[in-house]
Amino acid sequence: MLVGSLAILVLAGFVGFTVISKVPNTLHTPLMSGTNAIHGIVLLGGLIVLGLGVDGVLNKVLLVIAIAFGTINVVGGFLVTDRMLSMFKAKKPEDGGDK
Repeated sequence: MLVGSLAILVLAGFVGFTVISKVPNTLHTPLMSGTNAIHGIVLLGGLIVLGLGVDGVLNKVLLVIAIAFGTINVVGGFLVTDRMLSMFKAKKPEDGGDK
């Protein structure tokens, strides 16, 4: 069972890396925004499960760690998305005081 689960994890990581590496730069920002929305739903689900009460200390610790990593992922994703979108905003002309 453990070997099968590890094999699925490795294959999923390989497929994920292959798919993401082939995404063109123009689609990166919309893809990241959609992924952030999905991770937000996952975080909400994790908080609900934690609030309902989970049996076992190990399960609670793993759930809190997963929520922390998910939060870091969402916040970092939104920061990167905001920075990328700011590159496309029109730059304000600098006011040199000449009016």
